[in-house]
Amino acid sequence: METGELKRKTIAGAFWQLGQKFTTQLVGFVVSVVLARLLSPDDFGIVAMTSIFLTIAGVFADSGLGTSLVQKKDIDHLDNNTVFFFGLGLSSLLYVVLFFCAPLIAKLYDTPQLTSLVRVLGLSLFLSSISSVQSSLISRRLDFQKFFYVSLVSTIVSALVGLTMALKGCGVWALVGQGLTRSFVSVITMNRIVRWVPRLEFSFERLKALYAFGLNYMGTTLIGTFFNELRGFLIGVKYQPADLAYYNRGESIPRLINDNITGTISGVLFPAISRLQDDKRAVKTSIRRSMMTSTFLVAPLMFLLLATAGNVIELLYTEKWAMAIPFMQVVSLNYLFSIVGSANLQAMNAIGRSDITLKLEFIKKPVYLGMLLYTMTISPLAMAIGNAVYALYGATVNALPNKKLIGYSYMEQLKDILPQIAIAALSGCIVYAMGKLQINLIILLILQYLAGIGLYAVTSKILHLECYRYFIVTVKDFIKK
Repeated sequence: METGELKRKTIAGAFWQLGQKFTTQLVGFVVSVVLARLLSPDDFGIVAMTSIFLTIAGVFADSGLGTSLVQKKDIDHLDNNTVFFFGLGLSSLLYVVLFFCAPLIAKLYDTPQLTSLVRVLGLSLFLSSISSVQSSLISRRLDFQKFFYVSLVSTIVSALVGLTMALKGCGVWALVGQGLTRSFVSVITMNRIVRWVPRLEFSFERLKALYAFGLNYMGTTLIGTFFNELRGFLIGVKYQPADLAYYNRGESIPRLINDNITGTISGVLFPAISRLQDDKRAVKTSIRRSMMTSTFLVAPLMFLLLATAGNVIELLYTEKWAMAIPFMQVVSLNYLFSIVGSANLQAMNAIGRSDITLKLEFIKKPVYLGMLLYTMTISPLAMAIGNAVYALYGATVNALPNKKLIGYSYMEQLKDILPQIAIAALSGCIVYAMGKLQINLIILLILQYLAGIGLYAVTSKILHLECYRYFIVTVKDFIKK
C-alpha cells in the first residue's frame, strides 16, 4: 500500500473508530447511568468480582494470535483457519476449567451467587473466539467502518435487554444479561458483515510461527491484565462489594474518555505502523503525532473531569454514589499519565519487538505489586492513588527503549506533551473555581465545560501548538474527502 493511501486509510479509520466508540459508548454510558439508578452498588460489585477470572481467561483464549494476524506482513487462509480452530479449542478448555472452579471462586469471596454468575458469563469465551479472525481481518484492512456497525447493533440490543431485565426486578442478572447479549449479537453481526468461512485445515508450523510474536504479546497482556484486575480482586476480598463498585463507577467516565480517544488512535495506529515497521523514521513520526494528539484531546477532558467530579456524580448517579467522587478524580490523573506509556508499547509491538514489552513487565510489575499490597492495608482510595503513581512510573520505563529503537527519547516525548498538559491544568483550575457559583447544577456544568474547553482551545491556538495545527489540518482533510 502506498504511503499516501495508507495515511488516508489511517485517518479515515481513526474517525470511524472514534465514531464507533463515541456512539456505542454513549449509548452504553446512558444505559449504565439508568442501571446505576435502578440497581444497587452491591449488584455492580458482585459482577465486578468475576472480572479477574473472566478477563484473564479471555487473554489466554486469544493467546495473542489475533494480534499476530494483524502484525504479520502476509497471511493466507491457512493462517486464519489455524488461529480460528486453535482459539475455539482453547476457549472450550478454559470454559470447562471456569465451570468447575466457579464454586471455589464463590467461596473465596464468600458470595454463593458467584457460582452461577461465573458459569453463565464464561460463555462469552466461545463467542469471542468465533469472531476473532474476522476482527483481525478488519484491522488488517483498516476497514474500521465495519466495527462501527457491529458495535452499534450489539450495544443497542444489549442495552434493551439489560434495561428490560432491570425493570423486571432481575437485579444483578440484568448486568449479566446485558453483557452476554452484547457478545452474542456481536458475533452474529460480525459474521454477517465479514464473509469469512473457516475451512477444515490446521498447521502446527503456522501456529508456531504466529506464536513467535503472539506468545510474547500474550505474556505482556497477561501480566498487565492480571495486575490490573488484581486491584479489584483484592478490594473484593478485603472490603465490601460496594467498595469495588465505587471504584469502578469512579473509573467509568475517565475510562470512557480514554477508550474513545487514546484507544481509537492506538487501535488504528497499530496496523498502520505494522505496514511501516521497516521505516523507523516513519514509525517515530507516527508515534509522535499519536502521542501529541492523544494528549491534546485527553488532557483537557481529564482535568475538567477532575475539577467537576462532585457535580458529575451527583447529577448522573445521585448521592448514593457520592463515595465514587475521589476515585473519579484520582483515576482521571491515572489515565493522563498512561498516554505516554501506551503509545511507546504500541510502537514496540508494531515493529515486532513484543519481546521487549514483555521484559519491561518484569521490571515494572514488582514495583506495582509492592505498592498495591501496601496501599490495600490503608483503603481502596489509597490503592487508586498508588495506581496513579505507578502509571507515571510505568510511562517512564516504557519510554526508555524507544530512544534506541526509533530514535524518540523520553525528553523529546515530554517536550511534545507538557505544553498541552500545562494549558489543560490551568483550564482545570479556572473551572474548579467556577464550581463555587451558586446556580443550577446542570447550567453550572455546562458553563464549566464550555469555559474550560474554550479557554484550552484559544490558548492552544494563540501559542501555535503543533498538535493543535495538526489536529485542525487532519479534521479538514477528512471532511474534504
